[in-house]
Amino acid sequence: MNKNSIRIRSIRDMHRMLGIAEPHHPLVSVVNFRDIHQSAADFSQGCSLDFYMIAIKKDFNGKIRYGQSYYDFDEGVMSFIAPGQVCYEERNDRPAAGSSLLFHADLIRGYALDKGIKQFEFFSYAINEALYLSKKEERTVEALFKSIRQEYEAPLDRFSQNVMVSQIEVLLHHADRFYNRQFMSRKPASNDLLVKLDDLLNTHFNNPSNIGLPTVKELADALHVSPSYLSDMLRVHTGQNTQQHIHHKLIEKAKQILSSSNLTIAEIAYQLGFEHPQSFSKIFKRKTNVSPVEFRQSFN
Repeated sequence: MNKNSIRIRSIRDMHRMLGIAEPHHPLVSVVNFRDIHQSAADFSQGCSLDFYMIAIKKDFNGKIRYGQSYYDFDEGVMSFIAPGQVCYEERNDRPAAGSSLLFHADLIRGYALDKGIKQFEFFSYAINEALYLSKKEERTVEALFKSIRQEYEAPLDRFSQNVMVSQIEVLLHHADRFYNRQFMSRKPASNDLLVKLDDLLNTHFNNPSNIGLPTVKELADALHVSPSYLSDMLRVHTGQNTQQHIHHKLIEKAKQILSSSNLTIAEIAYQLGFEHPQSFSKIFKRKTNVSPVEFRQSFN
């Protein structure tokens, strides 16, 4: 965060900044964007929340900035922000319709979701990796938002928190399913990303001056996606996360060289970016159950 960024510590503070009524519950709230009229809040320098925010944004004609890039949202989208993440929003570019669910980590404290929420990696996706909902999916999410709101607006009892936490967990599982659908339905974009990834790996392995394997973050940065999004997309299409995909491509390249050249194992290791041949031999054997020498011998 830069020195002009805003840190919003509570849901009550968020309501005040947006110029809307006080929340009914200190730890959870559903905000309708149509209720936000003349908010003085300026998030253009970035803001960080101390709570989770899940938003559906519709009728959005402006742009949202993430880092130094701008992204258009001409259709309804769903986005996820975890505590501590920094996001940016221009003052005049808020959606005309939609709503957001705000909930503090204390709401789910002591529940299985408290630890389980870490499995939902879309909270670490970038803004440009938002979830594009079908009309049916949109109705499902909005029904859960409405149900949560009805629960905290009703007289609270000893079951209220259990019900709300359960509904949030169901919402997250639906989002997981919808993202999986998006990876498949937007297959051309995913395939293009896969081709670019493999081009990066081939370039790396064909350049003897490169030292070590490329990291997941380096590849994600080069592809302009978040590491979590890249791994989740790969799992849907290949069954492997990014690290596993890197190792798979490494082994395929190593097998190709072992079977078509007379280079020594050390020379092959250096060509693939390994500083120490032993490291190459170790990972090759771990992935194939044979050493590079044994593979070459069996191939011959």
